[in-house]
Amino acid sequence: MSQATLTARVDERDKANFDAFCSNVGLNTSTAINLFVKAVLRENRIPFEITQASDPFFSKTNLAYVKKSVQELRAGKGSAHELIEVDDD
Repeated sequence: MSQATLTARVDERDKANFDAFCSNVGLNTSTAINLFVKAVLRENRIPFEITQASDPFFSKTNLAYVKKSVQELRAGKGSAHELIEVDDD
């Protein structure tokens, strides 16, 4: 079977970490990518779950806390203040 070249752009640090991982488990990067391609074709899907990272602000626990806090403020308990912004450096 003839071979073809697959080119993909990835972050330099991710590539270095991936290369190191592959080496640690006795593979080279090309073999690891080929394993992924074969799994996709065999299963006719990405062979792992892909999900959108959920925002912890919208967790059930946090939303319940926010609702309770709003009710307390409306009942005259606590005090409102201006939003304090910080840099996310």
